[in-house]
Amino acid sequence: MSKEFPGKIELHGESTKEELQAESLAAYDHHSSYTNIKDVPFEEFLHYSLIQRTKEEHEARQKSGEDDMRNPFGNLETQAVNMTPDELERSNARRALRQAGWAAVFFLITTDILGPFNAPIAIADLGYVPGVLLYIFMGIFAFYCGILLWRLFIHLDSDRYPVKTYADIAERIFGRSARHICTVLQSLQLIVNVGVICLSNGQSLAQIVAGENGTGYICFSLAIIIWALFGMVIGQIRTLKNFSFLANFAVWINLLIIFTSMGFIAHSPPNYAAAYLNGAVPGPITTTAFVSLPTTTKINGIMQMVFAYGGAMIFPEIMAEMRRPMDFWKGMACAQTLIFAAYLMYGIFVYAYQGQFTLPLAYQGVSKYSWQTVGNILALVTGIIAAGLYGNIGIKVAYINIVEDWFKGPSLLSRKGHAIWAVMVIVYWALAYIVGSAVPQVENISSLIAAICIMQFSYTFPPILRFGYDVLTDAMSEDSLYVPGNGTAGRVDTWKDASRWRRGLLTGRVWFKTLNFVLFIGFSVMAILGMWGSGVSIQSAFQVQGAATSFGCSAPV
Repeated sequence: MSKEFPGKIELHGESTKEELQAESLAAYDHHSSYTNIKDVPFEEFLHYSLIQRTKEEHEARQKSGEDDMRNPFGNLETQAVNMTPDELERSNARRALRQAGWAAVFFLITTDILGPFNAPIAIADLGYVPGVLLYIFMGIFAFYCGILLWRLFIHLDSDRYPVKTYADIAERIFGRSARHICTVLQSLQLIVNVGVICLSNGQSLAQIVAGENGTGYICFSLAIIIWALFGMVIGQIRTLKNFSFLANFAVWINLLIIFTSMGFIAHSPPNYAAAYLNGAVPGPITTTAFVSLPTTTKINGIMQMVFAYGGAMIFPEIMAEMRRPMDFWKGMACAQTLIFAAYLMYGIFVYAYQGQFTLPLAYQGVSKYSWQTVGNILALVTGIIAAGLYGNIGIKVAYINIVEDWFKGPSLLSRKGHAIWAVMVIVYWALAYIVGSAVPQVENISSLIAAICIMQFSYTFPPILRFGYDVLTDAMSEDSLYVPGNGTAGRVDTWKDASRWRRGLLTGRVWFKTLNFVLFIGFSVMAILGMWGSGVSIQSAFQVQGAATSFGCSAPV
């Protein structure tokens, strides 16, 4: 079981079971003297993550029958006596949460409901050639950045020092300020994601109630409230394992919506009335390889693609609940392959039939009421499942950072933790309602949140985090072998010395560090352009005659 991590943090060669057990027991025998995670030296994270991954590999081999050697890590009950009560409680809770397999990862990632149905508007905003090429480009880099996050997680996570959120990775590499930035952006993204899904479901309900003759009526803000209330109920599910079955169900329904709506769109004219409310200009259906639309519209199209690949923000949370995080890449690769194929196929097909009358939620662009209703009802089911998933993770982020970190509150698994969770669910979904009703424009609000948050988590942050990680580990190349409990005593210099910066920046894979830094700069510029484009588009959309208004009763479809 040869495991080599950067720096001098390693288990050497094919350890015998006695040697490996001794290393493991010695590690658990070490009492952490750090009362705050920010005081833990970087080397200690690497040390315990290596032990964690080695243990997981052995357990996986033993379970599959490939390894009949007795547990080299000894009895966990015996090891536990060498841990403080707080460390023991948190370690046991951590192991109890590690239940998901890589197949569950596939379903959790592909549960992102908005992505498939805003793919056509992305193609419509850009045209065939730029749309297809950019979908391919963004997909490749989304996968690359996902791999970066996965590698960072397995090098920094352990039962003793668990990585529970994206912010944990940022803090261990760049410090406390980076953690706060990630926490704020992640909380904002999750609330807006839930708000967008409530908005989408509100639109579906409004279309259903309107009826075939369009005479039915429900106040649009009330339609959004209904789904927020429903979310307050489903939000009481606390673990992602319990969401995996629902996520599985949602993926297949999403694919059903894609194929049925493609059939409906091929045999039905566009929903012209809804398209006019979204700014479409009357005329014959036209499609082009390159569109002559405003720059802001094209930028919004790119941001819709970013939204489609926006699952990276929850990758650390998903890995944190896996039995074997080393298998995460399998679920992610399968999920992103399906997402890419389904989104691109669906986007091209719908644009080919509806052209400039394509709607932000393509299944609502069918003019025949009965067919329109089929898509809306199926979307209501999958939408609430996706919103429940985002809400679950969003509330966990808030609980970990506010209740446990700031106020030193009880564990989420305790009885008091359950009560606090129930209250937070209600507050969270109330905020989601405010977001959805304040800006009733699915395309523009999703573009805005894609530029502010999703772009950072999926594209901008992973390269700079990997860059920082490589600088830290390359700087360790001349340090002595790390011994747990010795802190930074093994370092030959400090970050106040130019020699450490020189090793960090100019040794190791310099080309790889340069590549990641350049990607960070490029994606940052792209995010700024996205914020500008979506802001202008929101302002313009409110000025369209008959457009839905904030907290109003008129529906945008």
